[in-house]
Amino acid sequence: MSKIRVVHVLNAVGGIDVYLRSLLTNVNNKEIENIIIHSTDDAKTPFTDKDGNILEDYKLPIYREISPLKDLQAIYSTFKLLKKLKPDLVHAHSAKGGVVGRVAAKLAGIPSLYTPNAFSYLSTNNPLKRNIYIFIEKLLRGGNSALLATSPSEANRGALDVGFTKDRILLYNNSIEPPQSAKPLSIPQTWPDKYICTVGRPSYQKNTSLLIRVIASVKEKQNIHLVIMGVGHYCEDLQKIKKLITDLKLEDSITLLDWTSRNDVFSIIKNSALYISTSRYEGLPYSVIESLALGKPCVVSNCDGNRDLIEDGVNGYVIDDEDPAQYAEKIITLLNDNSKREAMGAESFTKFTENYNILNTIQNLEDHYKNFVKRFKHGR
Repeated sequence: MSKIRVVHVLNAVGGIDVYLRSLLTNVNNKEIENIIIHSTDDAKTPFTDKDGNILEDYKLPIYREISPLKDLQAIYSTFKLLKKLKPDLVHAHSAKGGVVGRVAAKLAGIPSLYTPNAFSYLSTNNPLKRNIYIFIEKLLRGGNSALLATSPSEANRGALDVGFTKDRILLYNNSIEPPQSAKPLSIPQTWPDKYICTVGRPSYQKNTSLLIRVIASVKEKQNIHLVIMGVGHYCEDLQKIKKLITDLKLEDSITLLDWTSRNDVFSIIKNSALYISTSRYEGLPYSVIESLALGKPCVVSNCDGNRDLIEDGVNGYVIDDEDPAQYAEKIITLLNDNSKREAMGAESFTKFTENYNILNTIQNLEDHYKNFVKRFKHGR
């Protein structure tokens, strides 16, 4: 049987880059050939398959910012490349890759799967922008395309908000390889041995201002230290968050790490008391999955992605409202109850093993690829 040729279209940054590389290094390269089309200014590290072979990739002007002229150029360039490559399937990732990849695939007569990793309309509270983003999603939902959701919550949004029909919704949970034994930190540990942690740039999505207020609320009753990994050097919200930390006199209670290697992320999570997320929305967050894999209880907001991974009272707590006091209560409960923290951590590890270990789940993705290609070859 000949290989299925899949072309991935994306802006390879952040979690989207992690998502793609996880797939590429685990998918069966004897049956599936992967080619990558990505931005001229994103990932510099080559993409490799499970045997370490460098994969074919093409750089095109696929930029995150909305620019009608550049976006049309990206669509046209991708279309021309697809006509040359003649893939069986296009896998379009995230908002911009989703638009460019699906439109180019439609023009080229190639079926496409779309993985939002959190729908773009969730990124704004501006009603006009939100409606425009939803309109674009609805415009592109039909034809030769289907949704490949990263979580049950994302699948539900695809049906209820965007209007994908049931036969056009597939599910493949974000998954990772089990973390290897964490190596020593590559950076000096400048924070106390007892701490909690989170990952993510200060942003509207991560609701970082709420996170800082949660720490202030905990500090009213108990000493605590928070490590925030991956805040970035040029994050637009970073200065606002630093000011809030200063205003609340939390400079000695919060450590901001600009950039953190993947091994360091694993090491910091592993040695923390718990993981916290105050996000407004997610796809299926890798940092929470990593926390499950490392046997950590989590205190998280009740948003898409988080609620798929954490079962309230079982492997952590899910907080419904943006109330710092509610987060603080659960965090203090776990900090002061070792047996509960260990029991919830054990449940986290079980959930990871059963549902999010890519060594066990990758076959599901391969089946989606094969079945979707077969479906459109038969004109359905």
